[in-house]
Amino acid sequence: MAFDKASITGIVLAGGRAQRMGGIDKGLVPLCGRTMIEHILDKLKGQVGGIFINANRNMKTYQDMGYRVVRDNDDSYAGPLAGMSSGLHAAETPLCVTVPCDSPLIGADIVQRLHESLRDSGADIAVAHDGERAHPVVNLMGRGLSASIDNFLASGERKIDRWFDKHNWVYADFSDRPEYFINVNTDEERQEIERGIYLDYV
Repeated sequence: MAFDKASITGIVLAGGRAQRMGGIDKGLVPLCGRTMIEHILDKLKGQVGGIFINANRNMKTYQDMGYRVVRDNDDSYAGPLAGMSSGLHAAETPLCVTVPCDSPLIGADIVQRLHESLRDSGADIAVAHDGERAHPVVNLMGRGLSASIDNFLASGERKIDRWFDKHNWVYADFSDRPEYFINVNTDEERQEIERGIYLDYV
């Protein structure tokens, strides 16, 4: 399974409530002169054949960025799996990669490295790991897993790691680039990036 970006759809997850940031829409938080999601879209667009944004509010703002926007299937804010399901259903490529809207430092090689782990292992899902902890919302999976997610959510489950355990999955090692997965969950974390600590990546 050779790496072919045209066979992969990117799904940027921006559908959460962002309760740790006071309920604001994290994808639209300004960072170094642009919104956080714009940093991610710029990094991701050269790595995939197309991109969807999963969002449940500010739909027009996201649409104006030039990408198709897909909402969760209901209004329950059921977590990242709900956004993944919507993206998988909308996609037409065999593979989909998901990334959160609050990790603006993702790298330009993240999709290829996830793909290598998926290919070399023969697994259904490749999940990013920074050497210390997993980042389950950064993953590459087959589009055909949408029905499995839907059934899992319909059973009342939401925890992404419990869903992973129903499938053959593997970690993709990013221990050499842990900064890819720095989340901006507070205004202090946003300011830390703006002070230039990781400026080479934004």
